Amino acid sequence: MIDSHCHFDFPCFDVDRQQILVNCQKKNIHTILIPGTQASAWERQISLCNDTPQLAFALGLHPYFLAHFQSEHISQLGDLLLANKHQVLAVGEIGLDFAIPVDNALQQEVFEQQLLLAEAHRLPVILHHRRSHNQIIRTLKRLPVSRGGVVHAFSGSLYEAQTYIEMGFKLGIGGTITYPRAQKTREVSGQVPLSCLLLETDAPDMPPMGLQGQRNTPENLGLILDTLQELREEPIELVKQVCEQNYYDLFAGL
Repeated sequence: MIDSHCHFDFPCFDVDRQQILVNCQKKNIHTILIPGTQASAWERQISLCNDTPQLAFALGLHPYFLAHFQSEHISQLGDLLLANKHQVLAVGEIGLDFAIPVDNALQQEVFEQQLLLAEAHRLPVILHHRRSHNQIIRTLKRLPVSRGGVVHAFSGSLYEAQTYIEMGFKLGIGGTITYPRAQKTREVSGQVPLSCLLLETDAPDMPPMGLQGQRNTPENLGLILDTLQELREEPIELVKQVCEQNYYDLFAGL
């Protein structure tokens, strides 16, 4: 299995990161993709992934951390994308979050600059969204990325899902689907083509049902796979294999 979105570089994993990796291997979780979040963490993130074969990385500026944004971070990001062009898999985690106290205009500006970098470097993007699907879709139509990407933690409507898919995007499916109250997301996960889905944990956030209040880890990826299989009523080996192939289709050969 592949965890296509996990913040495994966060300090909360410093005390037991290696043990978690051992546990993941026992559960056949062989690859973990770490998205970037802020300029101050990029070098540490790259070093961690270079030292650990199970880990891969993307680089980007997450809207949560834009309080620390400086204009030179965009050029720094471009330099790192070039310097690590044989290793970096995507530009991300980038996007728009209209539920946080960060200026929307600043978010939009940084989002657009990163979309331009992704296109210049022929990389897919990892999209963060909250209360912002319409604006993200409008922006992508104006500034398309030819390599597409993944809509992390997708929780929109079937129409929005289909719109992203038509634009070359896949949908990241995580712990949300394990909660019966997430009816819309569960229905969409069962209705869209399996060829459009990626498994993810978003650890240390978004723990599956029954683990509320606990630190999420990539070890929980199997719980998400099990739920996705139940929602789709397809053989679990098929769901696992296709989700892995989707990851390689999106990120391989860069």
